[in-house]
Amino acid sequence: MKSGPGPIEDYALLSDLRTAALVGKDGSIDWLCLPRFDAPSCFCRLLGTEQDGHWQIAPTSPVREVRRRYRDNSLVLETDFHTDDGVLRLIDCMPPHEQAHDAQPCLVRTVRGISGEVDVKMRWVVRFAYGEAVPWVRRVREIDPVLDEFILAIAGPHTAVLRGDVLPQRAEHERAHELVRTVRAGEQLSWVMQWSPDADDLPAPIDPEQEVGDAEDFWREWTTKISYSGPHSPAVNRSLATLKALTYAPTGGIIAAPTSSLPEAVPGNRNWDYRFCWLRDATLVLLALDDFGCSAEAAAWRSWLVRAVAGDPADLQIMYGIGGERHLLEWEADWLPGHRDCLPVRFGNAAYRQLQLDVYGEVMDVLHLARERGLPEREETWALQRGMLRHLEKIWRQPDRGLWEVRGPDQYFTHSRVMVWVAFDRAVRAAEEDGLPGPVHRWRDIRDEVHAEVLERAWNPELGAFTQYYGGTTLDAATLRMPSVGFLPGDDERVVRTVEAVQRELQHDRVLVDRYTPTDSRNEVDGLTGREGAFLACSFWLVDALAYIGRRSEAEELFGELVALANDVGLYAEEYDARTRSFAGNFPQAFSHLALVNSAAVLYGGLTRAQRSRRDGKPR
Repeated sequence: MKSGPGPIEDYALLSDLRTAALVGKDGSIDWLCLPRFDAPSCFCRLLGTEQDGHWQIAPTSPVREVRRRYRDNSLVLETDFHTDDGVLRLIDCMPPHEQAHDAQPCLVRTVRGISGEVDVKMRWVVRFAYGEAVPWVRRVREIDPVLDEFILAIAGPHTAVLRGDVLPQRAEHERAHELVRTVRAGEQLSWVMQWSPDADDLPAPIDPEQEVGDAEDFWREWTTKISYSGPHSPAVNRSLATLKALTYAPTGGIIAAPTSSLPEAVPGNRNWDYRFCWLRDATLVLLALDDFGCSAEAAAWRSWLVRAVAGDPADLQIMYGIGGERHLLEWEADWLPGHRDCLPVRFGNAAYRQLQLDVYGEVMDVLHLARERGLPEREETWALQRGMLRHLEKIWRQPDRGLWEVRGPDQYFTHSRVMVWVAFDRAVRAAEEDGLPGPVHRWRDIRDEVHAEVLERAWNPELGAFTQYYGGTTLDAATLRMPSVGFLPGDDERVVRTVEAVQRELQHDRVLVDRYTPTDSRNEVDGLTGREGAFLACSFWLVDALAYIGRRSEAEELFGELVALANDVGLYAEEYDARTRSFAGNFPQAFSHLALVNSAAVLYGGLTRAQRSRRDGKPR
């Protein structure tokens, strides 16, 4: 059994709608934060070695082939290990807890003999606090009121309990527990790991087979909501299930990814914590969920958004914690070696303090869309929007850091200016279409001023394209979104030429699109060194843009090739590294799955932003 983690694409996702685990093809759970997505980990091999915590169940003999799948559209994972001695199946799940707010997370793992006789080894290494806290681990046997035997791990505020058909023993001279057992065809063994905030109030034993069945039923019932039946439906369904899995059920917040510090290139130092909720995702989330039947999730997300941004508009952040937390202080864990030795390992995200003007447009856009889609609205929501607009009127002429959260100098980023236009455009439409009160004449004047400014200052006639920022000479894939937000129609010559310029300068390897072009030295825009992979969402934006400019067959072909880039269980990371043909960045990435679902809506059905409302319950 190897010590380090596998490639990013080797992992599959488990989720209980509170937190998530990543399971490798080698049968090892290498990442799990308890009890929430953003809590410290108890398994951290993903960013270090097995001594930083993992739970592996796999054959002891060489594995000739690994075949994995989720049962239907659930998050119950089956991994088949094919060996010369037989076939062993590993079944993993985290029972989802959507309504029971006091439920604590647990992992259920079962091995089943499919054929032959396979020796299986289990290795359980718990390390709390991102691998830094070695717990006190002991075997407990209770007889009152019933016989209950388990392994108990305690460190500070964290407690883990491991129960099973056969418990592992302490490994000699190691802080680990191991078990080797022969599993014959038809035999089955199960283990359950539960978490508790109180070592004096341990969770009761549960029936692992019942929990797996209930989890499968939950996801099967949830899947019936999905109304998509177009091409590539397995990819769309898996993406929607992934977005659901990245939802923190108590608040409705959707995290960008369940991981932290997975590098955007190897070697590289672009390693960030994505276990938070970005306002920038808001419109895409609502569209993706509401387009294909997941209106309850869309409404929950909108409610989280309104709660998170409530307060003084001057304090608006680009991102929040899953409960609406505001302080996401960034720090480095110097004891961890990093995924594939990529340092630093960061937790928290300092970008939460950046000024990124585009988020005002994103919030105004998503709340306008929510009204169009007929989602119930509270009276204070419009008051909140008016407060945001008053503040935006004061600051919209400032440069900012842009949607890519650069750590270089502020610029007048074209995408940010377009989204400022979106903010005031949606305000005007709210007044005109919904009769909501406000200074519509002033909003209209600002909207028109911003529109004219972008057309004058962001257009570079020598390049024949809209540039990344005013007066610049570089391109940005975010300009592909101009027609999708309604800034210019798809048949506008400037849109067409910008799409063609992005294809020439940023597209490569047939399907991949870079968000912009960093260099191997310090980049003058983002202030960082090193390279990065191709941003997968940008590739899907190119699909949308091609469709908007009338090149539908090309868009469909590109969409099909992007769907094929998913890993064996249908998941996408943030980026794809063309040099190594592997995933890069945090995983699985909501932005990538959002972009896929929205491209499917543009190409094959579902309401897009360009279509009229259904305020009366029917599309107009």
